[in-house]
Amino acid sequence: MKPFVPQSLPIKELDWEPLISLMGAANRSIAHYDGILHGVPNPAVLLSPLITQEAVLSSKIEGTQATLGDVLKFEAGETPEQESQRLDIQEIINYRRALRIAEKAIESCPFNLNLLLELHSVLLDSVRGRDKGRGQLRRVQNWIGAPGTPMEQADFVPPVPTLVEEAMGQWEKFYHADQPDPLVQLAIIHAQFEIIHPFLDGNGRLGRMLIPLFLWEKGLLSRPTFYLSAYLEDHRDEYVERLRALGAGTDGWNRWIAFFLLAITKQAKENADKAHSIIELYEAMKTRIIDLTHSQHAVPLLDQIFERPLFQSTDLKLSGDHSLSRQGLTNLLRVLRENGILKVVRMARGRRPQALAFAELINLCEGKQVF
Repeated sequence: MKPFVPQSLPIKELDWEPLISLMGAANRSIAHYDGILHGVPNPAVLLSPLITQEAVLSSKIEGTQATLGDVLKFEAGETPEQESQRLDIQEIINYRRALRIAEKAIESCPFNLNLLLELHSVLLDSVRGRDKGRGQLRRVQNWIGAPGTPMEQADFVPPVPTLVEEAMGQWEKFYHADQPDPLVQLAIIHAQFEIIHPFLDGNGRLGRMLIPLFLWEKGLLSRPTFYLSAYLEDHRDEYVERLRALGAGTDGWNRWIAFFLLAITKQAKENADKAHSIIELYEAMKTRIIDLTHSQHAVPLLDQIFERPLFQSTDLKLSGDHSLSRQGLTNLLRVLRENGILKVVRMARGRRPQALAFAELINLCEGKQVF
């Protein structure tokens, strides 16, 4: 197989007619989801577990095995027995950290290639692939196939390295260009990034990270909080097949864009339903915890539990305007534990504190019974 030669952007041969209804549905779904986001009282806190869940699912597409529960346990002091599992978890933590760095950077400066290189460096920090040109566009040929597959038998061979810098420069200009429909533009941005495959490792995760960042920067979302990896993981074979068919002229691009728009439509509804369920859970818990504790500290404590739903008892601190003694906090946690709101996932031993989980929120984010 020869290295792929990417088409110049913008793609001029698109057949827009069959995409019109799909564009309408996708844009309506995004608008509805953003309406839900506007109703989240403290999105940085309440949607924090979903950010971690997106990092988990995006990394899973690349072969990691860690779950949301594994990440939360690790952050609560549970060290994995196997080094491979620790590396899986670190990849997920790196993904989440890179997404937050990107959000902060875009608040003051448009997305650019320098930021992309920084995100790549963060993504591969202290994990597998850290020796594969962290933070640098590739200078050697890469290819995609089963482990040990020679390039001649690869499933896909990205462009030769001498084309990468020019192609990424053109890609960056297209990213900021005004196009007839931003979701079609995003479909092309994501696909072209994966075609160019500008890094030796981490391309898939970075390509998916671009999705919420673009939606936010273009003003389609009020926050960079949109997670497509669940749909892409569930339709992994079709996702890969549609990307690899992009050398098949106009029909290949139309088929890819149709797939991407449908993914946006379906996942926006799922994201909206989940965000709405989190809001409902928060409001219900706020009422219940206030009734149980009769404490002015109930809501600040609930916010910390939502932001970190699996924690060591010593991790939580209420200070400043909500200052509370360690004993007072222990008493509040005991009330929540005795009333089934929190579950013990690790008993205190020696100097190691107790670990507690807000199981209902974790199960909601995972979409299944975890605790």
